[in-house]
Amino acid sequence: MRYTSVAVAAALAMVSISTSLHGQRPDDQIDAKSLALLQQGKAARAAGNVETAIDLLETAVAVDPRNRQAFIVLAELSEGRGLPGKAIRLYREALLLEPDDVDALKGQGQALVAKGAIARAKENLARVKSICKTTCPQATSLAAAIAKGPSVSTAQANTTKQVPAKN
Repeated sequence: MRYTSVAVAAALAMVSISTSLHGQRPDDQIDAKSLALLQQGKAARAAGNVETAIDLLETAVAVDPRNRQAFIVLAELSEGRGLPGKAIRLYREALLLEPDDVDALKGQGQALVAKGAIARAKENLARVKSICKTTCPQATSLAAAIAKGPSVSTAQANTTKQVPAKN
């Protein structure tokens, strides 16, 4: 009798642990609803409806935060809206899920160039080249963006220095 309550508690703990482990999806399975929202977001983007596309893609990420492609498309949209800082963050989220994603590395590198961080963009280019082993379009595209450099407005913003007033 003394051991009955302990045995029941242990059995209940084992059942709850095994049930919770069995109910989890593997990391490589992305929720179907999230994938459907991703496709709808891409279609809205192709139709030129950027705001709807962003809403759908953000919902796709909320449904399944492992949807790397949704992060990449959101980052591309952010770049198109002139928000390279936000794009860099979104590419970083995609790279946390898959560190060797050459599309995310290329996109992040281009956003870094737009921000004026050429040295970090060159690091991304080196990673892309080491992953590809041979010539790949992502490396070529990123190398061209680095060679072109940041836009004139970014370059001017980075070279403007504040000189303190003399007392």
